[in-house]
Amino acid sequence: MNDMGWLIVKALISAVVIVAVAEIAGRMPRVGALLLTLPIISILAFIMTWNKEHDMNSIAALARSALVLVPLGLPFFAPFALSAKTGLSFWPSFAIGVLLASVTIGAWFRFGP
Repeated sequence: MNDMGWLIVKALISAVVIVAVAEIAGRMPRVGALLLTLPIISILAFIMTWNKEHDMNSIAALARSALVLVPLGLPFFAPFALSAKTGLSFWPSFAIGVLLASVTIGAWFRFGP
């Protein structure tokens, strides 16, 4: 399969995973949350990177960055989790979450190693 074919396959796999998680989360929030906490995208990214590169150094670099960036992205969830107390609806919670995660991740890109 050529590069364009693999790109399409990867996009379709990613889309199916995202839609499936969103559908499950709408029906069963706890199961949806479980799926969100699983590193499904990371697993797919590792497999796809390995299939393309066959280079453990690339995989190791990806894993090291993910170990740092996953916790730095967690502030995104705080406004949603606190929305019952703050009275924020979806879009304000979303905007604040993106802002918080952008600040923490941006600080790492600016000041990190």
